[in-house]
Amino acid sequence: MTTQLSAGALPAIAATASVPGYDRAGLTAGILHFGVGNFHRAHQAVYLDTLFDRGRDHDWAILGAGVMPSDARMRDALEAQDWLTTVVEQSAGESRARVTGAMVGMLPVGDADAIIGRLADPAIRIVSLTVTEGGYFIDAAGRFDPEHPAIRADAAAPDRPATIFGLILAGLARRRAAGVAPFTVMSCDNIPHNGVVTRNTVTGLARLSDPGLADWIATAVAFPNGMVDRITPATGPHERETLARDFAIRDAAPVFCEDYTQWVLEDRFVAGRPRLEEVGVQFVPDVTPFETMKIRILNGGHALIAYPAGLLGVEFAHEAMETPLIRRFLERVERQEIIPTVPPVPDTDLGAYFDVIQRRFANPKIKDTIRRLCLDGSNRQPKFIVPTLAARLTAGASIDGLALGSALWCRYCFGETDNGRPIAPNDPNWDRLTATARQARAEPGVWLDMTEVYGEVGRAEPFRDRFAHALRALWTDGTAAVLARYTDGAL
Repeated sequence: MTTQLSAGALPAIAATASVPGYDRAGLTAGILHFGVGNFHRAHQAVYLDTLFDRGRDHDWAILGAGVMPSDARMRDALEAQDWLTTVVEQSAGESRARVTGAMVGMLPVGDADAIIGRLADPAIRIVSLTVTEGGYFIDAAGRFDPEHPAIRADAAAPDRPATIFGLILAGLARRRAAGVAPFTVMSCDNIPHNGVVTRNTVTGLARLSDPGLADWIATAVAFPNGMVDRITPATGPHERETLARDFAIRDAAPVFCEDYTQWVLEDRFVAGRPRLEEVGVQFVPDVTPFETMKIRILNGGHALIAYPAGLLGVEFAHEAMETPLIRRFLERVERQEIIPTVPPVPDTDLGAYFDVIQRRFANPKIKDTIRRLCLDGSNRQPKFIVPTLAARLTAGASIDGLALGSALWCRYCFGETDNGRPIAPNDPNWDRLTATARQARAEPGVWLDMTEVYGEVGRAEPFRDRFAHALRALWTDGTAAVLARYTDGAL
């Protein structure tokens, strides 16, 4: 017999899962969060739930917000279960369920008046967001793009914004006009210097309609950089069925994640913050070393296993790690080319960090799909792979493995696996990528001419040479043979 998740059902659910030990009626919202997806609910919301369980900072609960159709579906699901979420944390040998209660509501999706009204509320002191790597209106170099149609529309009608950044800007403008102190804007996305990127987008948008407001934001609002980490796959029927079978809970939107979690934040907040250091968040003066380590070693590592696995028909990340050719490819590129580019990180052994990442990738409970890891390469490659290439080229060091990784992405975007099965579109720019990949089969250099992805790195002759060599080898001999030659040092 299963129990439908709700506030009233928590005493029954406590038999199979941990439940909030605090009085949720005493919570008040101090954080407005855009993008109440799986990662947010497995990461930020879990840290706050743990803090609240310790009797701390009950005025820092989460109020959700969003502008996308998926946000509306999530709102409907969560409202029906009193804003509760079941989070299943999984190691290779154990799964544990907990019900989190840090969220107290969600505003009507896309209702600009309602969202701006709450952004102007002095009780909201942090606005956080998880909008994916591609949601910040930036180009390959990380610069704000003022010509994006959505940005131009918000700039033309700042009182009727449709984007998250337009809403944040309108909320800050209303607070400034009312003499209310600004809130902190805290990105929780996997972007290098995510605070700087967010500040540039908000102030860049402001400058298009109100330069004075842009100047005020630049000096009065805090945008702390942060590094976030937890592997959190998408939820589907399998996860919901597993939750019902193993924990007797019915939840329309559960989250299954690994048992590992990390959050490193610069301690720059203009209106206070919850005492997250008490529940494992690392507050540091500069997040850059941690950020570089994670983005290059973990996110770059995901890209390295994703595309060869996709071409070989492997479905899950742990299966990729069980494929000797892929695992050896990852190990060789990481230890020989990626890890040497990562500056020292306080209190961290980079080799040991990579060992932990390999165990995380190999966790069979997570069932992280290769398709998810391959998703949105046109936004992820410039952030996770190209900076490492740039560092290696600057040092005059070998880039054979990284060039092969880029060639594997190009081969994947051709739209067929090695055995000829079609690959469904898996990138916002899929049509262009596919057309370019097909041209690159005969002219490899056209792939590197995508300046929005590769920038100046794509013009570097050593990279162009090694990329072309790798891509031609993939077409001539296939993925498995090329990975074998590379791992044997013979490519």
